[in-house]
Amino acid sequence: MAGPWTFALCGLLAATLVRATLSPAAVLSLSPEVIEGKLTQKLKDHDAVDILWRLPLLSTMREKPAGGNPILGSLVTFLMKYIIWLKVTSANILQLQIQPSADGQELVVKVPLDMAAGFNMPLVKSIVEMHMETEAQAIIRVETSERGGTLVLRNCSNSQGSLRLSLLRRFSFLVNSLADKVMSFLLPTLPTLVKSQLCPVIEAAFEDMREDLLRLVRVPISLSSGHLQFDLLSPAIKHDVIQLHLQAELSDSQGKVTKWFNESAVSLTMPTPEGEPFSLTIRQDVVNAAVATLVPPEELMVLLDYVLPELALRLKSSIKVINEKAADQLGPTQIVKIVTQETPELLLDQGRAKVAQLIVLEVFATSEVRRPFFTLGIEASSEAQFYTKGDQLTLNLNEISANRIHLMNSGIGLFDPELLKDITAEMLTSALLPNENGKLSSGIPVSMVKALGFEAASCSLTNDALVVTPASS
Repeated sequence: MAGPWTFALCGLLAATLVRATLSPAAVLSLSPEVIEGKLTQKLKDHDAVDILWRLPLLSTMREKPAGGNPILGSLVTFLMKYIIWLKVTSANILQLQIQPSADGQELVVKVPLDMAAGFNMPLVKSIVEMHMETEAQAIIRVETSERGGTLVLRNCSNSQGSLRLSLLRRFSFLVNSLADKVMSFLLPTLPTLVKSQLCPVIEAAFEDMREDLLRLVRVPISLSSGHLQFDLLSPAIKHDVIQLHLQAELSDSQGKVTKWFNESAVSLTMPTPEGEPFSLTIRQDVVNAAVATLVPPEELMVLLDYVLPELALRLKSSIKVINEKAADQLGPTQIVKIVTQETPELLLDQGRAKVAQLIVLEVFATSEVRRPFFTLGIEASSEAQFYTKGDQLTLNLNEISANRIHLMNSGIGLFDPELLKDITAEMLTSALLPNENGKLSSGIPVSMVKALGFEAASCSLTNDALVVTPASS
């Protein structure tokens, strides 16, 4: 039976976990620039401008004359009888604006509209045209439910104080007076039409954009023998940036999930915003798992005298210091066996990257013998450099350092393995490193770079994450 100390300890651990800030596997941050561009395209796809061209100005004015004022309503009804037609003659949606709300928890979407409308009456020989400026406004917010959070667009309407009407050309006093009356009747009509005709299109365009973004983050990232795939955990709004907090899963070549990455106490340092259109910040353990998939544990057998003859001579000289008789036994078919015990571990620190590996190295006098001269356990590390080419992210390992060497067993007598430190590092750099870099050279495609409208990616490191951004032109 568990004692009181057990329950107290469990309670303390639970409280600590609750207080801990959990980090997502990755965060995709989207700037107003990206949201504006995506939403603008979706409005085009939904023919929003055509909706403006077809606004039923005349019929709406007749249905709700003068905003319900009975006196003006009668005047509008009388005047409407003499208007032959009243139509939009040109329409444009100007540059969208995405701005943070006062509390920084929502985004205000402004859709400026620039239109012209004309009407004709029997008493007027030419068409009277008016310039109409107004603005639709909506709010992007995060709504939570039992299934999690989602981005929604709400409160779409005509922005207060944004409506301006003016004549494009002045006529006689009588015509100008009639035109002024028509414009005054349009003032309550346009906001009604914006809300009833345009707002549903804006809402549908936003929903399409949201679904596109979700499809974008879910596109599998191809690795050499599997895939890395992200999915949405929850969205957030930070000042003027939309953040998509992501989970991830790693699957093998058969599609079987081998590892999950959910929210974790593992730290994730977000980069300081510097006006980047977007950034994808990937937690260190996720990057590490992707690298491990590209470079699985392996075993190399190297005929050192044939492949690296100079190193073979240096190895013989080093062994001669330890055991001269053993050195004389080294033949032209001498073999160096290199076994990587585990997948490489990526370590990030102060914007730099290292890869640590556990390696077993054995030296055989000839290809015929079964017993090695000795077996060394090596704690090795390499400087690592991430770079990009187009939308491909690639890792390259530089010179391998043998940080610690342990003599695991020896058939030539006990010796200090530090005597072989330099030659061991050179053999790993010459034999193992090209093999690992060859596997890493295939790179990792980051398809969302081009999907978001950019040609190439750039990358940087924080203390605990890899950050992908668009390359500067």
